[in-house]
Amino acid sequence: MNPEKIVRLLGMRYATAALVLLAVAALYGAAALSRPAADATGPGRDAPVTSAVAVCPGKEGARLTVQSASQDLLEAKGKQPGRADLYPTRGGAPAGSLASFGGGLLKDLPEPGDDSYTVRAQGALAAGLEAGQTTHWPGGEDRGLAGVRCARPGTDQWFVGPGPVAAESVQLHLANVDRQPAAVDLTALSGDGPLDTTDGRGIPVPPYGTKVIEIGKSAEGLGDTVRTASDLALRVRATAGRVAASVRVRIAGGKGIDWVPLSPSPATSLIVPGVPAGEGRRRLLVAVPGEENAGIKVQVIGPDGAFAPEGQDTLDAPAGTVTAVDLDRALSGKPAAVRLVSDRPILAGLDAQKGADVAYGTATPPLAPGGFGAVSDNRFDTTVTLTAPHGPADVRITPMTAQGPGAPKDVRIPSERTVDVRLPAPSGANQGLLIAPRPGSGPVHAVRVQSTGKDDKALFTTLPVPPAVTTVHLPPVGDTQGVLY
Repeated sequence: MNPEKIVRLLGMRYATAALVLLAVAALYGAAALSRPAADATGPGRDAPVTSAVAVCPGKEGARLTVQSASQDLLEAKGKQPGRADLYPTRGGAPAGSLASFGGGLLKDLPEPGDDSYTVRAQGALAAGLEAGQTTHWPGGEDRGLAGVRCARPGTDQWFVGPGPVAAESVQLHLANVDRQPAAVDLTALSGDGPLDTTDGRGIPVPPYGTKVIEIGKSAEGLGDTVRTASDLALRVRATAGRVAASVRVRIAGGKGIDWVPLSPSPATSLIVPGVPAGEGRRRLLVAVPGEENAGIKVQVIGPDGAFAPEGQDTLDAPAGTVTAVDLDRALSGKPAAVRLVSDRPILAGLDAQKGADVAYGTATPPLAPGGFGAVSDNRFDTTVTLTAPHGPADVRITPMTAQGPGAPKDVRIPSERTVDVRLPAPSGANQGLLIAPRPGSGPVHAVRVQSTGKDDKALFTTLPVPPAVTTVHLPPVGDTQGVLY
C-alpha cells in the first residue's frame, strides 16, 4: 500500500477515536451540569400533586360526587385550577367535568349498570380532590344507606370486615384504569387462621376493564375455603399493573348494605375512629397478618375521656387470624374511638349495626394542621365524629356547595375526647365538607356519619376521613452516571 494512504488512514482512525472521546466527555459534562443537587442519602422533597385518578365502583345505581378543595386550603392563589373529568372506565364521553377550586360535581346513576366510573384530574385541582359514591335504597334486598370513597389504584390493599357466614354477599370490585392488562392475587385471614388455597390467584383484569368477584362463591373468590369465615381480612395484591379495589357487603333479609373502607398498612399503633352513638352491635375486628402472635393494649376514647375497658384492656390475638371484640358494654351507646397499641403490626376494622342497617369502619391516620380532609357528599342528616387522641384540637368544618364554601363551623375537642358535631341537612344540590385542623391544633381523627329514618327503620353509613393527598414525596437523586441511561 502507498505509504501516504497508510498515513491518511491512520489519521482518520485517530480522528474518529478523538471525536468519540469528545462526545462522551460532552455527554458526561452535560449530565454533571444538569443533575439534581439532591444527595442520594438525603430526605428527598415533597412536590404538589398535579395528577390524580380515582375509581367509583358504580354498578348499583348511585350518586357520584366529586369535591375540590378551596383555593385557600391548597395555597393555590394565582394558579390555574386545571380540570377533573368523570368518565365511564371503559371509555366514552365525560359524564361531567369540574374546573374550579372549591367546586363540586354531581352525577346520579339512575339504575344499576355494568361499568365503574373513573375520575381523572390534571393541574392544581388534582391536589386534595375527593370523590365518593352514595347509595340509598329504602326497600328490597339492597335496603340501606351505603357510602364509599372512590378508590385510588394501588398494588397492595387490605380490607377488614365480615365474611360469607355473616353476609349474604361479599363482592370485590376491581377496576383497571390503565392500557396494560393487570393481574391480581387474593389471600385472606379469618377467625380460624389463614385461608390456605390456591384459588384467587392470577385473576386477570383487562385494560380499562371492571370485574366483580363474589367472595366464597367462585374459584376467583377463594372458593369453598372462605365460605365458613364469619370475619375476614382480605388482601388484594396486583402481580401485574395496578387496580382500584372496593368491597361491598349485603346482609341477608334486607338488613343492610355498605362498603368496607380500605385499611391502612399494618402498624403497631392504630386509632379506629367513628364508633357511632346509639343502640346496636359494635364490634372491633383485629387482624394479625404476620407469623407471630400480637399482644395488644386496648383503650376507648369517648366523650368523657380515655379509659381501658374492664376485662378488655388487653387482647392476645393469634397470628394469621381475625379476632372480634364486642364493644357494646364498654361504650354504653356513646360515640368513641378505639386506640390500639401492639407489639406486632396489625390491622383493625369496625363492624356496626343500627336500626335496619350496617356500617363499617377502619383505622385512619390523623388530620394535622396545614392539612385537611374532604367529604364529597353530605345530603342526609350528617354527624362528624372527631377524636383528639394527643392534646386538644381545634377544627374548622366548612360545608361546600356548587357555588363554593358555606359558613364554617369551628369546633374544639378537649384532649383524649370524642365529640359528635351535628350538621343540618343541606337544602338543594349539596356537595360535601372540608375538615381542617386550625394552626396550633393537636392531631384529630374524623369520620362522617350519614343517617336517615328513625328507630328500627333507621339507615346509616360511616365514612372515615383520611388526610387529603396534596403532595407526593420525590426520592433523592444521586450523583451517578446512571442518570445517563
